[in-house]
Amino acid sequence: MHDAAQPMGGLGWITADEDGHCFAPLLPLTVRGLCYEAGGRNLVDGLDLDLGAHGISMVMGPNGAGKSLLLRMLHGLISPTAGQISWGAAPISPRVRQRQALVFQKPVLLRRSVGDNIDFVLRLRGRASPGRRDELLSRVGLLGLANQPARRLSGGEQQRLSLARALATEPEVLLLDEPTASLDPASVHLIEGIVAEAGRSGVRIVFVTHDIGQARRLADDVVFLHRGRVAEHSASQDFFEAPASEVARDFLAGRIVL
Repeated sequence: MHDAAQPMGGLGWITADEDGHCFAPLLPLTVRGLCYEAGGRNLVDGLDLDLGAHGISMVMGPNGAGKSLLLRMLHGLISPTAGQISWGAAPISPRVRQRQALVFQKPVLLRRSVGDNIDFVLRLRGRASPGRRDELLSRVGLLGLANQPARRLSGGEQQRLSLARALATEPEVLLLDEPTASLDPASVHLIEGIVAEAGRSGVRIVFVTHDIGQARRLADDVVFLHRGRVAEHSASQDFFEAPASEVARDFLAGRIVL
């Protein structure tokens, strides 16, 4: 994705691609007054959010809180009805999107082999390399299945392939929309390991989950949504030990949050 990074005074880092084009940092992320209306309802309603340059942010909240909609708007897949999203100093654009990757709850794979799914992305990025493909597949534990049809993999294996394909783009920001929902515990464990490793390598991660245990294991900070707004945003330890909002306390206690 990018070949070099140069310090930019006190403003962060400038990334440069192989042709020497320089781009301002994608982070911090600033969201102000974000709204999304559908069917006469405000599904996201005046949402404000600030995310820093590092770590794993877990996005939580009851069904219908706007979690998946938020991720799609952050990635530019859908346009907000109102409000602003700024990645660094830049609005959503094709160039900004190229520096991110989004993994959905249900994998969407090409009708090709496991290896060809990775090769396709590497060719699009101008980085086709059998060595790089094998490195990515090894990273997610699928190297031995490289020649199998991707759509014959188990659900957990398909999701790991989706993650490998996302990481093949060398994203600065990785957006994950409940990637372990309905998977068996072994698959959840493997995927959490891949995500944690990506976070340690410097990829900024925004991860939607309903799984409180998962959030405890992975989160540096928690964004809790309720009725289309951020009800609470705090460091992981603060959120789980002493949540400030009543809705978050009810959610963590297993009570129904409407």
